This record gives sequence, C-alpha cells and structure tokens, in this order.
Amino acid sequence: MLILPAIDLQDGRCVRLVQGDFARSQAFSDDPAAVAQRWQDAGASFLHLVDLDGARAGEPRNQDAIRRIRAAITIPIEVGGGLRSLESIAALFDLGINRAILGTAALKDRLFLRSSLARWGEKIAVGIDARSGLVATDGWLETSTTLALALARELAAEGVARIIYTDISRDGTLSGPNLTSLAKLQQAITQPIIASGGVASLADLRALASLGVEGAIVGRALYTGEVNLAEAIKTIGRSVSC
Repeated sequence: MLILPAIDLQDGRCVRLVQGDFARSQAFSDDPAAVAQRWQDAGASFLHLVDLDGARAGEPRNQDAIRRIRAAITIPIEVGGGLRSLESIAALFDLGINRAILGTAALKDRLFLRSSLARWGEKIAVGIDARSGLVATDGWLETSTTLALALARELAAEGVARIIYTDISRDGTLSGPNLTSLAKLQQAITQPIIASGGVASLADLRALASLGVEGAIVGRALYTGEVNLAEAIKTIGRSVSC
C-alpha cells in the first residue's frame, strides 16, 4: 500500500483542519517546501497536496507554495483544491505536478470532467469527500444530496481511473479510518481507491492495507508524531513510479 503524506495549504502555510472546519485550523509550518523535503527524506514516494483556499474560492490560490514544493522535491505530487477549469489543471501540469484531483467539478460539471479525462486520462483523479454518506462540495462547505457510492459508480462509468475517498467526520480527528465505508466503496467499483481521513497509528495503516486499498493519505498523525513516516513506509508502505 502506498503511503502519501499530506500537506494542506492555507495562506501559503502548512496547516491541518479538523473535519474540514476552516475555523479549526492549526498551522504546523510556514515553509511547506521544507515539510515536503522532510517527507521525501523520510522515504515518501508520492506527496498529496490540497489547496484549501482554492477549494473554498473555486480557483487555485496557493500556486506559489505549490511551485516551491515542486522545486524542492523530486517525487511525484498530486494536487487538489479549486480545480474547476481546464486552464487551472493545465497550469498545474505546467508546474510539473503529476496528478490533478477534481472534486466539486466532478459532481457539478460532468462535461468538464469528460473533457479533463479526454485530455489527461489517468493523470486525473477524483476526490469523493463524504459527510454521513453524502458528497460534500465547495471546500466541504456544502453537502449535496448525492450518495457517495452512487457518485463513485457514475465516475467509474465515466472512465475515472482513481478515486480518493475522504470521510469528513474522521478527517483530522485521529479517530481511525472508516473501514466500513471503504469496503462498500470497493464493492461498488473496481478502480483503485486511496483512503483519507482518520489515520492515527500503524494499526490503522495495517487495517487499510489488509482492506486492499491502493493508498492511504496521512496528515495530522505525521505532524503530531502518532505515526512515524519512515517506520510506516518500511513496515507497510511501498514505492510507486509515475
């Protein structure tokens, strides 16, 4: 299983939210590029970035920080947050980003999703962020009436190559991943799944690996020390080529 350290960007800083609540933001570093270097040095082979300001605004807002991170490390990077136009995706790839994650737009603008897939194929992933089983949008500020499992099936039919699933109630809480929802998602689609939200220990990572997901995103647990990235990669993780 691939272990992806997460860097969430807000006002150019590395922060963590609790359950996606912008009012519960905790800054961990004013130098996200240095944090990225730290995770690469610990053995990470893929980095997960989220432009939180972009997700809320509907357009990228932390391009400078992303550019500095890209320049600081050599491993592949995936980025999500505010990607709602072909131009914004193209700009990311021009920076050398390896994978773009669509969220709100995948639900609300299916023509845009199809155009993105036609142009970039497997370099496009879709994030399904669920609150009580329903898809959340617009930086998790809104909750739709669309069931996460229903959206997953629709995205699979559209040809989306990879799903990144986040249980919002677990995100940033160190309460453990939602294994039940992930198992149901695996039954619904055949595409690879990357799990996000709640990882607090090596035991959580072992449980996700046993479930058979492609990858696990780890955020707060790395910053608070509950999970040692080098140890996790050595005992559970694997590398990836991109």
